[in-house]
Amino acid sequence: MEESNFDSQSRSPEREVHGEGEERMQFSWSVEGQLLQSISALAPLPKILNEICIALDCHVGNVVSLITLPGGDPREATAIASNAERFGLHSFYCEEVVAGDGEPLGSLEMYCSPRRSPSAGELQFIERAKCLAAIAIKCHKDAAQPIDGGRSPNGRTQGRLLGWPVPMN
Repeated sequence: MEESNFDSQSRSPEREVHGEGEERMQFSWSVEGQLLQSISALAPLPKILNEICIALDCHVGNVVSLITLPGGDPREATAIASNAERFGLHSFYCEEVVAGDGEPLGSLEMYCSPRRSPSAGELQFIERAKCLAAIAIKCHKDAAQPIDGGRSPNGRTQGRLLGWPVPMN
């Protein structure tokens, strides 16, 4: 059974899928496909990263996530952590977003209430979200500084999603 809901900040409608297994995975792949289309269309990076966080927040539930880019003001990260604590949120997950070659591209921070750790299934979804974020950031960096004009010998723009991992069940 599916219901339409709006999250607490009315950012966008979300589908809540009741039940386990295939229906929940189909929704996840549907969202992932939409994100990949936005990435390949070079939609604005903040919009894509926000959509990744929204999907992550909806999938995991009772969390708030944030993807930050490197080079920001270190006081901003401290202020975010302080605000989370003030609102009774606890660190749920925090890790760097890295490119396939190990280049740091940003970080993913997630906060929740009550204090808990991610389950194995949630960790798989978080890893896929980090991959999507890495692809989005790398694509935008490459588009800003294309190598050899970003064109293949036939004149078409080179594909950037060739390294996307195979879905895990």
